[in-house]
Amino acid sequence: MSSRTIIAFDFGTKSIGSAIGQDITGTANPLKAFKAKDGIPNWDDIEATLKEWQPDLLVVGQPADLHGKELERITAAAKKFANRLHGRFGLPVELHDERLSTTQAREDLFSMGGYKALTKGNVDCQSAVVILESWFEAQWG
Repeated sequence: MSSRTIIAFDFGTKSIGSAIGQDITGTANPLKAFKAKDGIPNWDDIEATLKEWQPDLLVVGQPADLHGKELERITAAAKKFANRLHGRFGLPVELHDERLSTTQAREDLFSMGGYKALTKGNVDCQSAVVILESWFEAQWG
């Protein structure tokens, strides 16, 4: 089995967290948070990260409520972001359910570093870790 490098994004209108992982290990690590204005990041920053890490696939968290129902504005914006990633960089992009990723991320960070670890950028990147590791689990059934 060859290993693929995958970058996941936790989309937000003000900040977009990212994480990187390999499907051979099924683990992910926080990467960086990209500032955004109304959901639009600095595309040059994203391009630099993609050039540095050379991912084979991108995964974007798809917001949903606790019952799996799409959230009107933010889900549409996350899908638009995913489409723009694919269009700009030509990489395959998959959407993945991100229900409760922020809650899990906050719990993980708090257990590692207490309240000081709960900065916005840390939470967004840890949410991307949760999304990517959940995506890995879904691939392996």
